Amino acid sequence: MNKMSVKDLKDLHGKKVLVRCDFNVPMKDGVITDENRIIGAMPTIKYLLENGAKVTLCSHMGKPHSVFSSEVKLNKKDKKKVDAGETTAEAIIEKAKKDEPKKLTLAPVAKRLNELTGGKVVFASDVIGPDAKAKRDSLECGQAVLLENLRFHWEEEKKDEDFCKALAYDAEIYVNDAFGTAHRSHASTAAIVEYGIIKTAVCGFLIEKELTVMADTLENPKRPFVAILGGAKVADKLNVISNLLEKCDTLIIGGGMAYTFLKAKGYEVGTSLLDEEKIDYCKEMMDKAKKAGKELLLPVDTVTCDHFPEPIDEDIAVKTVPADKIPADKMGMDIGEKTRKLYAKTIKKAKAVIWNGPMGVFENPTLAKGTIAVAQALADVHGKCTTIIGGGDSAAAIQQLGFADKVTHISTGGGASLELFEGKVLPGIACLNEKIC
Repeated sequence: MNKMSVKDLKDLHGKKVLVRCDFNVPMKDGVITDENRIIGAMPTIKYLLENGAKVTLCSHMGKPHSVFSSEVKLNKKDKKKVDAGETTAEAIIEKAKKDEPKKLTLAPVAKRLNELTGGKVVFASDVIGPDAKAKRDSLECGQAVLLENLRFHWEEEKKDEDFCKALAYDAEIYVNDAFGTAHRSHASTAAIVEYGIIKTAVCGFLIEKELTVMADTLENPKRPFVAILGGAKVADKLNVISNLLEKCDTLIIGGGMAYTFLKAKGYEVGTSLLDEEKIDYCKEMMDKAKKAGKELLLPVDTVTCDHFPEPIDEDIAVKTVPADKIPADKMGMDIGEKTRKLYAKTIKKAKAVIWNGPMGVFENPTLAKGTIAVAQALADVHGKCTTIIGGGDSAAAIQQLGFADKVTHISTGGGASLELFEGKVLPGIACLNEKIC
């Protein structure tokens, strides 16, 4: 990584610093149910406070309407409902203005940050309004303010320049520590620097860690290098598959996307999830792997059932069959026992592994065995192999299973990780200052 980080900054005492964090944490009835993203941001926040900076923190939460903007904009889902005559724009806006400031506020996050910093964080009830200005003006050295949800303004996602200027206010330094949104080109993630409003722009410790571990592994991996891709659809990971085939020694395919690959091999896949339009693409990828001397592993057996579980955790009858003998009326839902052993054996030989996407419907106890097997295999090579979890459902699975301390790195951004795996340049990273060698 050749981007400047907060540790490259000198004499932070009294400096006004704007920090983009990712505090989009799950909450229930106003109570934070998973504070991993908050904990992940603490090294950067504490470093800035301990060095006497005056810190303004900002983040989004969920996908609210633009209730702080003069014009509240409808999303695509809203417009469809209005067009279908199910409701009116006025009713949607009225409900959003009433409910969302309570449901999607960052106030509980500010409270938790204040506890973690020993009383050094206050909360501003707006983003660029009078409360934010007053709180920012009154900051003492070594204190911080957390602004309200950025996405209460439509100007955030639209990169409005005036909004960028107001958000920057009198900040002298910009720090991006929100890897989970680094693939988004929004006002707070990129435009505030791209417009030249803040000249000094660096990454925080969290982004630095994400880039060091993941980018370095992708570019200079220890070998054998194994990539594991799961999840639902091939279409979601087209470029990821192609790019990883150029970098890894073995590509393991699982999850719903495996059935399109099996179909491309000429197998019957029954009622399994299938990307009909991507069958030829899967053939191309298998040919690409063969020509490049890479191993592309597909399930050799699969767990089937009559239907998708509804509710998701229902007790469901299953039968394991060979991957080339899925009955026409059955649905593949997880990798089978032989496949679990095959994938675990491959992982055992690896020196570097990245994993994104579950092996089956892991939310159901009966259909989680494949995902558990992969997670266990990664835990078993802890200390002998670099193991990276690319955020999203894989990260959730690792944490739920209690293996979080048995892997090298769990990414905080599923979407950002995938784009990094694709070889894309992330806007929230690209805008940061380069290190001067």
